[in-house]
Amino acid sequence: MFIGDAQEKLSVIGTEPFIDFVESIKVEGVELDYRPMGAGAGHYSPLVVEIDTDNQKKDLEKLDIELPVLSPRIYREFKDLQELNPQNLPSPRIRIINFSPEQQREIIFKYIDSEKFSHSTIMDSLDSVSYQNVIGFFAKSVMRELRLVGGFDLLFGKIKEYVENYLFEKPIDLNDLNTLRNLSEPEATRAILENFKAAINSLTIKDRGSSEIKDRIKFGKVRPFVVKNQAYLIPEKSIFNKVIGDSPFELEFAGFLEKCGDIISYIKNSESTGFRIEYQTNDGSISKYFPDFIVKRNDKEIWIVETKGREDIKDPKKWERLKTWCEDASKMETQIKYFALFVRQEKWNEYEMKSFSDLTKIVIEQ
Repeated sequence: MFIGDAQEKLSVIGTEPFIDFVESIKVEGVELDYRPMGAGAGHYSPLVVEIDTDNQKKDLEKLDIELPVLSPRIYREFKDLQELNPQNLPSPRIRIINFSPEQQREIIFKYIDSEKFSHSTIMDSLDSVSYQNVIGFFAKSVMRELRLVGGFDLLFGKIKEYVENYLFEKPIDLNDLNTLRNLSEPEATRAILENFKAAINSLTIKDRGSSEIKDRIKFGKVRPFVVKNQAYLIPEKSIFNKVIGDSPFELEFAGFLEKCGDIISYIKNSESTGFRIEYQTNDGSISKYFPDFIVKRNDKEIWIVETKGREDIKDPKKWERLKTWCEDASKMETQIKYFALFVRQEKWNEYEMKSFSDLTKIVIEQ
């Protein structure tokens, strides 16, 4: 119902047997959250974030920030998958497990990340099970995750060759039901999907080396959006009526910006405000991310700030892409320069900074 970051919730009330039934869906991966109800239970309605037109003390035109929208620098070039050679993919040489006829009929579902047991099901008949169905499943999964259009038959043949000759400890017969049962194991499933996605990404994803301005974002034109009920602050240096923090550190940083006398304004960025940058993820795919803050230091200087309470595996690639975005934007703009700033909480906690200038001198990473 809501556009943006709002998290929709369904409240379920019923008898004890009915609640037991509802809780049974947890085995399918549905997460349930329990909250008290009635008097004193608190209010959980969503928050509306919008341009603060009711605040007469704000000069919205001065506080507004405008950014260029650059054409994607990282893109996928759809080449003929014929260039993909299964022989060049990593060969894990997975050990073949000899399953009994009863086990071959039992399909085990495990979590790929932890390999923990989820549930199992027994097939009444094996007549409809064939390697074509299994290989086709893998081919469609790869195409769906990489958003490939066309090339199913070619990819099917590549995966078939890989499974037959390079996936297991020895060449296998795909018509053997024991082989199909082995293909349902998490180690085999993970190897097929991850190795083919990585190989296709390596083959098709390119960097143009530059960008061009194709549009502009003016944050003063952002429509009102709804977010889940969470901590926020009422800003004086933002055109919005509320600044929402995804973490306590983000709110702390926003509070710091409010006290900085050497900046004009700032924006807490999100999917709803619309500024995004495409980048290549650690597994080689193309994704997008939304830098945390945009800071207007003066009419000629804008800083794009990424804050992190802890550094995860994706951060280095995001950071490198953010720097190239700022370089590209600065080359194409004649009046404004763009700078990237990566603020780690560990570094932040080491110093007491009183201005944005202090921040750039202490924690900037070039």
